Amino acid sequence: MGKVLVLGKGVSGEAAASLAAAEGHSVEFADRVDFVVASPGVRVMSELEYGCRALAARGWKMLAVTGSKGKSSVVKIVADAISASGVRAVACGNYGRPVSDLCRVDVPGWAVVEVSSFMLETTSLAPGTFEAAAILNLQEDHLDRHLSVELYHALKRRLLTMAKTYVSPQEPSQEDESLLRGSYFDNDILRSNGLAAAFLMRVAGLGDEDIARAFSSFEALPHRMCTVAEIDGVRYVDDSKATSVEALAAGVIMAGSCAGGQKVRLIAGGKGKGDDPSVAIPALTKWGKKVYLIGENAGGLFAAWSNSIECEISSTMDKAVEAATRDAEKGDVVLLSPGAASFDQFKNFGERGDFFARIVKTRKI
Repeated sequence: MGKVLVLGKGVSGEAAASLAAAEGHSVEFADRVDFVVASPGVRVMSELEYGCRALAARGWKMLAVTGSKGKSSVVKIVADAISASGVRAVACGNYGRPVSDLCRVDVPGWAVVEVSSFMLETTSLAPGTFEAAAILNLQEDHLDRHLSVELYHALKRRLLTMAKTYVSPQEPSQEDESLLRGSYFDNDILRSNGLAAAFLMRVAGLGDEDIARAFSSFEALPHRMCTVAEIDGVRYVDDSKATSVEALAAGVIMAGSCAGGQKVRLIAGGKGKGDDPSVAIPALTKWGKKVYLIGENAGGLFAAWSNSIECEISSTMDKAVEAATRDAEKGDVVLLSPGAASFDQFKNFGERGDFFARIVKTRKI
């Protein structure tokens, strides 16, 4: 057996180390490393690849989901639907458990894997590793890491070479839209994601009745267009998971469509990821009423948007909620859809969304 160096001691790193030790390897960690320079003779493998190879050897069947936005919701509904049919299924990868951690489970089943572009940088799996894969959408994101949108999209498309069958924006799912009726996915923004989820459920052996039941019972994950309160006729919505400008625009469209007009008071900003803020202008001018800007890139967003919609630099979340509440009228939606990463002011998007909800609910502003 060999020696394995695991980069990072997060949950996926710990899971990979446990699997390596169980397979008889000696393990060392390298933690708090900004980047790695590897000579050509050193094989660099993602935890995703390491875990998927081990799961395949243990008889697991795997489905994979990637794309710019909506991956976790699709992974969750597919895993839940398969489980509800009486077959073991586990959400894993970038959402749920680390892939390597499933090797602790004695009885194999379906692994529904969320795959990020970061994972795909160092993943090489054989064709047919996944029973099916879905690319949900391809937007601008993570350009601070991948440097160009072309490279980012190419990394996403690598997943299709590892699957027996797939759907993508170019080859969409042909499932019946009626399966989504009345669900979280039954709208212009999320419909294609829902149809991709239905395709994956079908590959796993589910029929129409099971698929429709899964959609009708699905509840949105935290920080994804979740209403946290309605106060004096004003609805407060947490979409903190929207960490790209295109995701922000989608959130504005969904909130504006539900409100029935130009009623969205948007809280946006954070640590920018290199995407183009002008992408959001059509949604903001159609559905937005005013924007309250926070975080590191507040000034840049103000410069990009202030000629198209009224903008105010609030700097911090508490000041933004205070200002939006002050201005809001009955029927308005105060939407946190930042369009940026959270790391300038918060540990992660979850902490950011929780902070927003806590301010709204306690009104300690």
